[in-house]
Amino acid sequence: MTPLERTRAALSHREGDRPPIFLLFTNHGARELGLDIAEYCSKAAHLVEGQLRLRAKFGHDCLYAFFHAAVEHEAWGGHTRFIADGPPNSADLLLQSAEQIPRLEAPVIADQPGLQRVLRAITALRERSRGEVPVLGVVLSPFSVPVMQLGFSGYLDLLLAAEAAPGGTAHALLERLLAVNADFAVRWGNAQLAAGATAVAYFDPLSSSTITSPSLGAAGLALATRVLARLNGPAGLHFASGKISSRLDAAISTGAALLGVSAEDDLADLKRRCAGKVALLGNLDGVQMVHWTPAEAALHARRALDAAARGGGFILADNHGEIPFQVGDEVLHAIVETTARWTS
Repeated sequence: MTPLERTRAALSHREGDRPPIFLLFTNHGARELGLDIAEYCSKAAHLVEGQLRLRAKFGHDCLYAFFHAAVEHEAWGGHTRFIADGPPNSADLLLQSAEQIPRLEAPVIADQPGLQRVLRAITALRERSRGEVPVLGVVLSPFSVPVMQLGFSGYLDLLLAAEAAPGGTAHALLERLLAVNADFAVRWGNAQLAAGATAVAYFDPLSSSTITSPSLGAAGLALATRVLARLNGPAGLHFASGKISSRLDAAISTGAALLGVSAEDDLADLKRRCAGKVALLGNLDGVQMVHWTPAEAALHARRALDAAARGGGFILADNHGEIPFQVGDEVLHAIVETTARWTS
């Protein structure tokens, strides 16, 4: 089977020739090309070549057109901070206070070099893989991305103030913030799908029980439902290491084709609850993975496969949506080889 056929079988709750495995690399391609991370992220051609070399090296089942989260931040007028051995991050805030929200305007995708770089990478990955390998795009949830716009404390203060006084000033500001971000998320997701992405990952950590209360999480997932309904292709809902168990029913109701699972979730229980409804992706602990030996990596991979791969509906991956730069090749080879040998 091709990687795309294997993935489609899993999403259809069927077993293919083996369970699919997604190694979600972001910065590892820089090492393959002998570049620092900032230079690697500066050109679509670098990411394309890095992703293709990594797939040839490890034999996993996806190509990941994700440079870093701050690509979106740059499009809104922000800046990116690069470090030598980890993911780039936003270097500043777009808004110094919630009172500045009315001035926030979504970017025009065609006018943003960073976003165009992502679209070129998606198209090239689709072409060079001859449509046989899933190409994944990324959309940051309009419920979670304000953390980069207002900062954690500023955004959480706004959420709590709006919840405490429905119809008040804070509520109106929050509604405007979410609306402008949702409009951009839909346009950005559809642009990636039109460029050739097989699906997009919708990253929404603030809707997880790890970060927000049940009422705020419900609001975030209600917004996800509205955004995903406007996308012109499939999407996976990912909480970026956040726990999903207590919000599973709401997550399923968003219409996502795939749910990312935390290392802290009970994978076997989730598989039982999701059987025939939605596929799962996860849930290898990326932080602990840095310290695993190959034998430990094989053990963790086998446990995840035993818990969730039987009958399809499961893709093995890390739990965050990004394999840390420090994870060694021998660990990744052990995970892939364990998956190739696993049988139900």
